[in-house]
Amino acid sequence: MRLRALLENDALGLRLLGGENELDRGLRGVMTTDLRDPSRYLSGGELVLTGLAWRRSPEDSESFVRILVAAQVSALAAGEAELGAVPEDLVAACARHRLPLFAVNESVAFATITEYVVRQVSGERAGDLAAVVDRHRRLMTSGPAGGGPDAVLDLLGSDLDLRAWVLSPTGRLIAGASGSLPSATRSALAGEHLAATRTGRRGPHRAVVDGTVYSLFPVQNTGRAAEPVSRDVRESVLSDWLLAVEADAGEWPAERLDLLQGVTQLIAVERDRREAARTVRRRLAQEVLELVQTAAAPAEIAARLRVAAPVLLPGFGAAPHWQVVVARVDWGPDGTGVEAGPVAQSLLEEILVDPSAAGPDSSDRIAVAHAADEAIALVPLPAVPPSDAAAGSTAGGLHADALLDAVREPLSAGLADDGRLTIGVSAAVGSAEGLRGALEEARHSRRVAAARPGRVCAAGHHELASHVLLLPFVPDDVRRAFTARLLDPLREYDRRHRAELIPTLEAFLEADGSWTRCAQRLHLHVNTLRYRVGRIEQLTGRDLSRLEDKLDFFLALRMS
Repeated sequence: MRLRALLENDALGLRLLGGENELDRGLRGVMTTDLRDPSRYLSGGELVLTGLAWRRSPEDSESFVRILVAAQVSALAAGEAELGAVPEDLVAACARHRLPLFAVNESVAFATITEYVVRQVSGERAGDLAAVVDRHRRLMTSGPAGGGPDAVLDLLGSDLDLRAWVLSPTGRLIAGASGSLPSATRSALAGEHLAATRTGRRGPHRAVVDGTVYSLFPVQNTGRAAEPVSRDVRESVLSDWLLAVEADAGEWPAERLDLLQGVTQLIAVERDRREAARTVRRRLAQEVLELVQTAAAPAEIAARLRVAAPVLLPGFGAAPHWQVVVARVDWGPDGTGVEAGPVAQSLLEEILVDPSAAGPDSSDRIAVAHAADEAIALVPLPAVPPSDAAAGSTAGGLHADALLDAVREPLSAGLADDGRLTIGVSAAVGSAEGLRGALEEARHSRRVAAARPGRVCAAGHHELASHVLLLPFVPDDVRRAFTARLLDPLREYDRRHRAELIPTLEAFLEADGSWTRCAQRLHLHVNTLRYRVGRIEQLTGRDLSRLEDKLDFFLALRMS
């Protein structure tokens, strides 16, 4: 389409501020941004929509326009909602560089312009998709009548014979037929997408799962409601959606590729809307956690919790129990400039969603704040009825071991060789007084997880009452010296005589020192067992009838 077509549609409310002689320029797409330098996300021929949040001083206009011109964009449209009239310095900069400039009336949403441009551009390239978009203009609305991504995916199938799904970075189904793509396939596709994105390759990415070819298109969160898009891929790769299409896009003509890119722009609008909807829950979590960390009075914290409960757990009259989950993302030595807090926040919001749940509903009950390099989630749990509480029941909750089962594979691909995710989970608490202890408990648990090997690790509150809490923090040289002193004599004896003293010691401790149970487990006569235990005591100078020596052997085996 041509630029002048934008002025012919009164519904767009655009006013031309400069570039009358350039209105015959072609328009290939649209992008919304408030970045100071959006060049990374421009391919040429776009209409750039901006709310002017990047402008801090008049001098910023010149550098911003220079970047757009170098990227060969077709035109710039500036919204009047933020600053009122478009600044004269921006008008002058566009005139100097012959970049057409439009003013967007504050009553017109950027989504309206995006929808119009995508529909027109797609219509010129492929009438079938234009018909899809035209029949589903409600896709861009935020109300319950809006079709959402499912409407476009359904019509991609009926009009273009393309099966497609929108997936989260962990492979959770956002839109598409839930039964048509198994969870294992979704997880594998998400992992392929994250791995390809980390290498810097531009989409679509080709993936083969169980003999089926898929093309993976990034759905980048770049709208007005979104957080600023980072120039470092590590700050966005673990939060962006993807569009998975059951086809080999490598065989498509350029027109069909542009057509699918237009669809991802429509889906990105929905992504931005849902991201903006999380703002209230994030703010609630931030307010509560600030009170907790500043040692505010329990009554004040309880008051904030009463405000949060109806938002996070609608329909429950009783005050809920709460759990705290802490997550941290650490990057390698070259990741010192990466903002880890927002990355951990997006990840934790995703991880805490039930992996079997499709759509946004289950994420509406998750409140996650971030501070420095960690993210902190406040997770509500329905309160236990009085009759159950009297019987000794407790509120159900999250378990660290199960949190990462469905997401470990794709997240490991996104973290690649330089990233690491660690998570700690507290016990459930039923009052404001217990929330500060729950936060510290979750942080301690996360440190236990951080001491373990692996890219993605979690630990729960139940491990804080165990020797497992202490072992990870024992220095390596102390571990080696301690285990060598107790176990090396036994290993050497086993090597020379094949006596199996080490397995005998492990079985004896697991049987709590019971000669009969241990002998039965090892299929030995009790006298043979007594001989082996005697040899262990002789070689080590320890007495396995003493609790202290049993404990030393137990820890040595765990650390070895």
